[in-house]
Amino acid sequence: MAASKTLRIALAGKPNAGKSSLFNLLTGLNQRIGNFPGITVDKRTGSCQLDDDTMAQVMDLPGIYSLYPRTVDEKIVTDILTNRNGAHYPDCVVLVADATNLKNSMLLLTQLIDLQIPTVLALNMMDLAAKSGQNIDVQALAAALDLPVVMINARTGQGVAELRKLLATRFKASSKTIYKTGKELELLVNDIQQKFNLATPYQAYQFLQQTDNLSFLSSEEKTYISESAKASSFFQHKYQGAETVMRYGFIQDLLNKVTLKSSDPEWKKFSYRIDKVLTHKVWGYLIFFSVLLLIFQAIFAWAQIPMDFIDNTFAQLSNVLDEHFPDGPFFDLVTQGIIPGIGGIVIFIPQIAILFACISILEESGYMARVVFLMDKLMRKFGLNGKSVVPLISGLACAIPAIMATRTIENWKDRLITIFVTPFMSCSARLPVYTILVALIIPDDKLFGFFNYQGLVLMGLYLLGFFAALISAFVLKFIIKTRERSYLIMEMPTYRRPKWSNVGYTIIEKTKSFVFEAGKVILAISIVLWVLASYGPGDAMTRAEEVVKSEASEVELSEEELEARVASYKLEHSYAGIIGKTLEPVIEPLGYDWKIGIALVTSFAAREVFVSTIATIYSLGGTEDEQTIKGRLRSEINPKTGGARYTPAVGLSLLVFYTFAMQCMSTLAVVKRETKGWKWPLIQLVYMTVLAYVSAFIIYQSLV
Repeated sequence: MAASKTLRIALAGKPNAGKSSLFNLLTGLNQRIGNFPGITVDKRTGSCQLDDDTMAQVMDLPGIYSLYPRTVDEKIVTDILTNRNGAHYPDCVVLVADATNLKNSMLLLTQLIDLQIPTVLALNMMDLAAKSGQNIDVQALAAALDLPVVMINARTGQGVAELRKLLATRFKASSKTIYKTGKELELLVNDIQQKFNLATPYQAYQFLQQTDNLSFLSSEEKTYISESAKASSFFQHKYQGAETVMRYGFIQDLLNKVTLKSSDPEWKKFSYRIDKVLTHKVWGYLIFFSVLLLIFQAIFAWAQIPMDFIDNTFAQLSNVLDEHFPDGPFFDLVTQGIIPGIGGIVIFIPQIAILFACISILEESGYMARVVFLMDKLMRKFGLNGKSVVPLISGLACAIPAIMATRTIENWKDRLITIFVTPFMSCSARLPVYTILVALIIPDDKLFGFFNYQGLVLMGLYLLGFFAALISAFVLKFIIKTRERSYLIMEMPTYRRPKWSNVGYTIIEKTKSFVFEAGKVILAISIVLWVLASYGPGDAMTRAEEVVKSEASEVELSEEELEARVASYKLEHSYAGIIGKTLEPVIEPLGYDWKIGIALVTSFAAREVFVSTIATIYSLGGTEDEQTIKGRLRSEINPKTGGARYTPAVGLSLLVFYTFAMQCMSTLAVVKRETKGWKWPLIQLVYMTVLAYVSAFIIYQSLV
């Protein structure tokens, strides 16, 4: 039976309250990630069937403590909840609250009540609240606030069915008024309310408080509000402070009435004991180092079999299609351009999935928050803010959201330094480059019979990038001057077993995003690259076989050898070959030839394109015997030495180059937007490129 009505539901609450777990329970795989219009803040939405007649569109809002924002993410929430005419304004809000620390969620709840948005209070983590000995009179709490209160456990699904049933009833907003602006603001608030046809006085009050933050207001409307506020001597911070004090007074009185028994401080005793070890000034770092070592070992050990399967599958697919397709440019594009290009990214799905699975488990268990706290002590010595740890760790996934995560850093100097050094963190896009090169030059042997050498080298590359970020930050600390100081303030989540469905959703979501976002770029570049590598100026391409036969007139070549030489000649004299040859004198001191030069150029669009470019180039210029990516690279010959092209010296030089090089135009664009100009992204590009070139030069020249 089709749903007769659709509700817009927003999930709100502070960070680590369990919103994402509830969102996953409600929407399952019927979810998608986009961006809010005009801004690169993630918007998670999904569909949910509440009952036979009601469908819901659920939106997971960024974490927020109150309507007064400090970050761009929080401004988005304020924008949505104060704009009744907006496309994202919800029919109702589910405020997900941590039942073990209810007070921290109540400030936002009282503001939602005053905005008269229908709200249900979902008390999450009730199992932990019960474990702590806490006892809350839920019925009294619901009566005092005049809104529905539901007890849930977003990790097990307990209470979610009741929540679905309640949401389908279209309950009304609370009739309570928590904060009254007072007589001195009455005329001003009434004027704004009538002028903008607002539903509640508190909405008008928010227009006064957050005139500059509300993006839906026009410049004329902002001017009117500002002039009205100035004429009435309205000072934002004065009234905001008084409002916050009043609300917390109300909250404390309410909690005193509805709390039948307070938490026993001893319930976190075990957690405190674990923290003494995991955040210890010595053992904490050793444990974190060991965790990283296990992750990188897993990336190589567990992913090898599925990677080999994918590599061979694409190689066989290319061969089969090449045999059955008729001759022609289009079919050559498919077999020599598109399939090798896509195969160059799909092969790394197992490793990307393992990386995100490990990161998700660390976050789900509560350990990642301890890592942030632990690393804060180290970061400050290098001129970084404690909050810089979050973007740097996020940079292991992707530099773009990591740079956007610096918006939580209030101090401009600390934020600028963090933005500058974050691209040194080895993101998931570098992983394909690392793994294919490490597999080529590092033997698949084990140290002490357990530690895989390839995993150790991979971890070393991540640490190399991290130390480069620290050293660069230390230098910038003395270049950029400021007297501002900032502090790390965060709430430690309780240790818990990972919710495996959440881990699964993260793996699917992140891997899908990586593959499809990278796939768009790779497909486009593969097509362009195939065209550049298949055509050239003049008649060089049409005369290729004639020239090769003439040059090898004294040597008897088999049919396969002749085809390989002709393909190689065509590639060298194509437009792509000309570009590579032009670049070759610059990169030859690093051990690279013109083919690698082409990959360096194309990978500026996205680092992972390096592998697909190499796969495409060698599929055009090689033999049919070696169709796998690893096989093509291993069989590539250096014509000057007669030996393998990818020697340990060349491989290590490339690994170091990609560890330090920017090689991502999207990251540059984000840095430009976040710093509001081209000055810092250009300095960043030049600095990282020079560092990458000089380091790769030293590595190669010292090993040959």
